[in-house]
Amino acid sequence: MSATATLPKVPDQHGHFGKYGGMFVPETLMAALTELTHEYEMARKDPAFQAELDRLLHEYVGRPTPLYFAERWTEKLGGARIYLKREDLLHTGAHKINNALGQALLALRLGKKRIIAETGAGQHGVATATVCARFGLECVIYMGKIDMERQALNVARMRFLGAEVRAVTAGQATLKEAVNEAMRDWVTNVRSTHYILGSALGSHPFPMMVRDFHRVIGVEARRQILEREERLPDLLVACVGGGSNSIGLFHPFLNDKDVRMVGVEAGGDGIIPERHAARFQGGRLGVLQGTKTWLLANDDGQIELTHSVSAGLDYAAIGPEHAYLHDQGRVEYTYATDEEALDAFQELSRVEGIIPALETAHAVAYVKKAAPKLAKDQIIIVNLSGRGDKDVAQAARHIFGEGLKF
Repeated sequence: MSATATLPKVPDQHGHFGKYGGMFVPETLMAALTELTHEYEMARKDPAFQAELDRLLHEYVGRPTPLYFAERWTEKLGGARIYLKREDLLHTGAHKINNALGQALLALRLGKKRIIAETGAGQHGVATATVCARFGLECVIYMGKIDMERQALNVARMRFLGAEVRAVTAGQATLKEAVNEAMRDWVTNVRSTHYILGSALGSHPFPMMVRDFHRVIGVEARRQILEREERLPDLLVACVGGGSNSIGLFHPFLNDKDVRMVGVEAGGDGIIPERHAARFQGGRLGVLQGTKTWLLANDDGQIELTHSVSAGLDYAAIGPEHAYLHDQGRVEYTYATDEEALDAFQELSRVEGIIPALETAHAVAYVKKAAPKLAKDQIIIVNLSGRGDKDVAQAARHIFGEGLKF
C-alpha cells in the first residue's frame, strides 16, 4: 500500500482552490449559482439521490467500466505493465456521461426543464442530448462551426437524440466561443434553464461538482488494481483539456504520495504561439469564463488562439484544480503534439484493437514514451477517456491523405 500525504481539502466554501477558482460571472447568474451550490450540497448528502445516480450509472450508463491489461502493448513497449481504464465502453462512448447524468438529476431537483451545454469534440454534447432524451428535457447545444465540421458524426447523433445544435461562428469558432454563447443563453434564460457545463471549469460550483461526478473513474480504478495486482499503480496518465477525465482518475489517489500522476495537454504543432493548447507551456494566471486559472494569453492579457488536432483539447484555459495541483507539485503536466497523438492513435488501434479518441491519444502518446523507461514490475494506468469513432474521418485525412475511400 502506498504511503499517504494529506493535501488540503479544496475547494473552500467560496470555490477557491488556493488562489484559483472562485466565481467570476455576471451578477445575473449569482442567484442561479448560489441556488445550484446549495442544491448540490443537499443532493450529495441525500441517500435517495445517490442511490438513483448509482442505479442509472450501472443500468443505463454501463458502470463499472473494466480495467483492461494491455498485454500486447505492454510486450511491444518492453517496460511497465499497462492497464487501460475503459471509459470508452460507456454509453455514448466517453466519460462525459458521468457528469451529464449527475447534472441532469440536479436539474430535475431544481425544476429546470430546459438544458443548455457547450461541446468541442461533441462527446459532452452527445452525453447531454442523451440524458435530456432520457428525462424528457429540452436541449440546446452550442458548438463552434469548425468543431461541427470536424465532428460531423457527433452533430448528427445530437440531432437524432432531439437536441438543437447551434453553430457558433464568432472568433475561432471552437470550444471557447461555444462556452461564450452558452453563457449568454444562460444569462438570458436563467430562470428556466440549467447549464450542464462539460468540464471541470467555469465558476464555482462547476469545477467541484464535475470532479465529484467523475471521481467514480478513480474510485473504480483504485479498487480494480488492488484486486488485480494487490497494490497501487506507480503512474496514472490522462489527457487534459478542461480536465474532467483526468481529475476524475487522479482525485481518489491524491493522498497516495507514491503514485505519480501525469496530465497530458495538447502540444499541437509544437509550443509555438497560437499553434498549441498546452497551458502550462508559456501560459499565465488569468480569468476566463467564470474562473481564475492558468491560461494562454498575450502580453496585453488577450486570450490567444489555440490549436489541436483534437477538438476536445483545443481550449485556452485549464480547470482551476489542475492549476492548484500543478502549483502543489502533486501532478506533473506535459504535452503531446498532433503528430505524436496521431501516431499513438494508430499504434493502440493496431496493437490492441482499440481505436482511442484523439483526445485520449495524447495520453497514449505519453505512455508510449514513458513505459519503456520503467521497470517491468511497475504499473501504469491510463484513462481511455473516449473511443475514436468520432475521429475516424479526421484521422484518416491526416494519416492517409485526402481522397481516402471507405
